[in-house]
Amino acid sequence: MILAAFLGIIVIVLVYLIALYNRLITFRNRVDNAWAQVEVQLKRRYDLIPNLVETVKGYATHEQEVFEAVARARQAAITAQGPQEKGRAENTLTQALRQLFAVAEAYPVLRASENFQSLQGELAETENKIAYARQFYNETVYRYNTTIEKFPALLFARAFGFTKRDYFEAEEEARQRVRVEF
Repeated sequence: MILAAFLGIIVIVLVYLIALYNRLITFRNRVDNAWAQVEVQLKRRYDLIPNLVETVKGYATHEQEVFEAVARARQAAITAQGPQEKGRAENTLTQALRQLFAVAEAYPVLRASENFQSLQGELAETENKIAYARQFYNETVYRYNTTIEKFPALLFARAFGFTKRDYFEAEEEARQRVRVEF
Protein backbone atom coordinates (compact mmCIF):
# COMPACT_ATOMS: atom_id res chain seq x y z
CA MET A 1 0.00 0.00 0.00
CA ILE A 2 2.77 2.44 0.90
CA LEU A 3 4.71 1.39 -2.20
CA ALA A 4 1.66 2.05 -4.41
CA ALA A 5 1.19 5.51 -2.84
CA PHE A 6 4.88 6.27 -3.31
CA LEU A 7 4.76 5.15 -6.94
CA GLY A 8 1.61 7.23 -7.45
CA ILE A 9 3.39 10.32 -6.11
CA ILE A 10 6.38 9.62 -8.37
CA VAL A 11 4.09 9.29 -11.40
CA ILE A 12 2.30 12.55 -10.52
CA VAL A 13 5.62 14.39 -10.13
CA LEU A 14 6.89 12.97 -13.45
CA VAL A 15 3.69 13.94 -15.26
CA TYR A 16 3.95 17.43 -13.76
CA LEU A 17 7.59 17.76 -14.83
CA ILE A 18 6.79 16.63 -18.36
CA ALA A 19 3.89 19.09 -18.58
CA LEU A 20 6.07 21.87 -17.13
CA TYR A 21 8.88 21.13 -19.56
CA ASN A 22 6.49 21.17 -22.53
CA ARG A 23 4.94 24.43 -21.32
CA LEU A 24 8.38 26.04 -21.00
CA ILE A 25 9.33 24.84 -24.49
CA THR A 26 6.12 26.39 -25.84
CA PHE A 27 6.86 29.72 -24.14
CA ARG A 28 10.49 29.72 -25.30
CA ASN A 29 9.39 29.05 -28.88
CA ARG A 30 6.84 31.87 -28.67
CA VAL A 31 9.57 34.26 -27.52
CA ASP A 32 11.82 33.16 -30.40
CA ASN A 33 8.97 33.56 -32.88
CA ALA A 34 8.06 37.00 -31.52
CA TRP A 35 11.69 38.10 -31.85
CA ALA A 36 11.76 36.84 -35.43
CA GLN A 37 8.72 39.01 -36.17
CA VAL A 38 10.48 42.05 -34.70
CA GLU A 39 13.48 41.35 -36.91
CA VAL A 40 11.28 41.05 -40.01
CA GLN A 41 9.85 44.51 -39.38
CA LEU A 42 13.26 45.98 -38.60
CA LYS A 43 14.64 44.56 -41.85
CA ARG A 44 11.78 46.21 -43.72
CA ARG A 45 12.74 49.48 -42.06
CA TYR A 46 16.39 48.99 -42.97
CA ASP A 47 15.44 48.33 -46.59
CA LEU A 48 13.37 51.54 -46.80
CA ILE A 49 16.03 53.82 -45.38
CA PRO A 50 18.46 53.84 -48.36
CA ASN A 51 15.61 54.77 -50.72
CA LEU A 52 14.54 57.54 -48.39
CA VAL A 53 18.10 58.86 -48.07
CA GLU A 54 18.58 58.81 -51.86
CA THR A 55 15.35 60.72 -52.36
CA VAL A 56 16.36 63.40 -49.86
CA LYS A 57 19.89 63.52 -51.33
CA GLY A 58 18.44 64.50 -54.67
CA TYR A 59 17.13 67.72 -53.12
CA ALA A 60 19.57 68.36 -50.27
CA THR A 61 22.99 67.40 -51.58
CA HIS A 62 24.89 69.57 -49.09
CA GLU A 63 23.57 67.63 -46.04
CA GLN A 64 26.25 64.92 -46.29
CA GLU A 65 26.75 64.65 -42.50
CA VAL A 66 23.11 63.72 -41.98
CA PHE A 67 23.22 61.10 -44.74
CA GLU A 68 26.38 59.57 -43.30
CA ALA A 69 24.89 59.53 -39.79
CA VAL A 70 21.83 57.68 -41.07
CA ALA A 71 23.99 55.19 -42.97
CA ARG A 72 26.19 54.53 -39.91
CA ALA A 73 23.19 54.16 -37.61
CA ARG A 74 21.46 51.83 -40.08
CA GLN A 75 24.56 49.62 -40.36
CA ALA A 76 24.96 49.50 -36.57
CA ALA A 77 21.30 48.50 -36.19
CA ILE A 78 21.62 45.78 -38.83
CA THR A 79 24.64 44.21 -37.14
CA ALA A 80 23.39 44.56 -33.54
CA GLN A 81 22.70 41.27 -31.79
CA GLY A 82 20.07 40.57 -29.14
CA PRO A 83 17.28 42.73 -27.79
CA GLN A 84 19.41 45.04 -25.62
CA GLU A 85 22.06 45.83 -28.23
CA LYS A 86 19.40 46.03 -30.94
CA GLY A 87 17.38 48.43 -28.77
CA ARG A 88 20.34 50.79 -28.32
CA ALA A 89 21.12 50.68 -32.04
CA GLU A 90 17.49 51.32 -32.95
CA ASN A 91 17.43 54.34 -30.65
CA THR A 92 20.44 55.79 -32.49
CA LEU A 93 18.83 55.07 -35.85
CA THR A 94 15.61 56.76 -34.77
CA GLN A 95 17.56 59.89 -33.81
CA ALA A 96 19.35 59.86 -37.19
CA LEU A 97 16.03 59.54 -39.02
CA ARG A 98 14.68 62.50 -37.07
CA GLN A 99 17.62 64.53 -38.36
CA LEU A 100 16.90 63.35 -41.91
CA PHE A 101 13.26 64.42 -41.65
CA ALA A 102 14.33 67.74 -40.16
CA VAL A 103 16.43 68.29 -43.29
CA ALA A 104 13.50 67.29 -45.50
CA GLU A 105 11.27 69.89 -43.82
CA ALA A 106 13.46 72.63 -45.27
CA TYR A 107 12.66 71.53 -48.85
CA PRO A 108 9.01 72.07 -49.82
CA VAL A 109 9.58 70.58 -53.28
CA LEU A 110 10.92 67.40 -51.66
CA ARG A 111 7.96 67.17 -49.30
CA ALA A 112 5.65 67.45 -52.31
CA SER A 113 7.50 64.71 -54.21
CA GLU A 114 5.32 61.67 -54.86
CA ASN A 115 8.27 59.32 -54.27
CA PHE A 116 9.08 60.97 -50.93
CA GLN A 117 5.44 60.86 -49.83
CA SER A 118 5.24 57.19 -50.75
CA LEU A 119 8.38 56.42 -48.77
CA GLN A 120 7.04 58.45 -45.86
CA GLY A 121 3.87 56.38 -45.85
CA GLU A 122 5.76 53.11 -46.00
CA LEU A 123 8.05 54.18 -43.17
CA ALA A 124 5.10 55.28 -41.03
CA GLU A 125 3.40 51.92 -41.64
CA THR A 126 6.62 50.10 -40.82
CA GLU A 127 7.12 52.10 -37.62
CA ASN A 128 3.61 51.05 -36.53
CA LYS A 129 4.41 47.42 -37.28
CA ILE A 130 7.68 47.66 -35.36
CA ALA A 131 5.85 49.13 -32.37
CA TYR A 132 3.32 46.30 -32.45
CA ALA A 133 5.98 43.60 -32.90
CA ARG A 134 8.04 45.08 -30.05
CA GLN A 135 4.99 45.16 -27.80
CA PHE A 136 4.08 41.57 -28.68
CA TYR A 137 7.66 40.41 -28.13
CA ASN A 138 7.89 42.11 -24.74
CA GLU A 139 4.54 40.66 -23.65
CA THR A 140 5.70 37.20 -24.69
CA VAL A 141 8.99 37.66 -22.79
CA TYR A 142 7.02 38.82 -19.76
CA ARG A 143 4.90 35.65 -19.78
CA TYR A 144 7.94 33.44 -20.30
CA ASN A 145 10.03 35.13 -17.59
CA THR A 146 7.11 35.09 -15.15
CA THR A 147 6.55 31.39 -15.76
CA ILE A 148 10.17 30.40 -15.08
CA GLU A 149 10.34 32.60 -11.97
CA LYS A 150 7.22 31.20 -10.28
CA PHE A 151 7.34 28.42 -7.77
CA PRO A 152 7.63 25.47 -8.35
CA ALA A 153 8.74 26.02 -11.97
CA LEU A 154 11.76 28.02 -10.82
CA LEU A 155 13.11 24.87 -9.16
CA PHE A 156 13.25 23.05 -12.48
CA ALA A 157 13.52 25.74 -15.16
CA ARG A 158 17.24 26.39 -14.73
CA ALA A 159 17.93 22.66 -14.58
CA PHE A 160 16.16 22.33 -17.93
CA GLY A 161 18.20 25.20 -19.37
CA PHE A 162 15.52 27.90 -19.34
CA THR A 163 16.87 31.36 -18.52
CA LYS A 164 15.33 34.82 -18.46
CA ARG A 165 15.10 36.70 -21.75
CA ASP A 166 15.77 40.40 -22.26
CA TYR A 167 13.09 42.88 -23.19
CA PHE A 168 13.39 44.95 -26.35
CA GLU A 169 13.26 48.38 -24.77
CA ALA A 170 13.49 51.82 -26.24
CA GLU A 171 14.86 54.85 -24.46
CA GLU A 172 12.28 57.48 -23.63
CA GLU A 173 13.18 59.73 -26.60
CA ALA A 174 13.01 56.84 -29.05
CA ARG A 175 9.57 55.80 -27.81
CA GLN A 176 8.18 58.76 -29.67
CA ARG A 177 7.60 57.78 -33.26
CA VAL A 178 9.71 59.15 -36.04
CA ARG A 179 7.82 62.10 -37.47
CA VAL A 180 6.96 61.27 -41.06
CA GLU A 181 4.12 63.71 -41.70
CA PHE A 182 4.72 67.22 -43.00
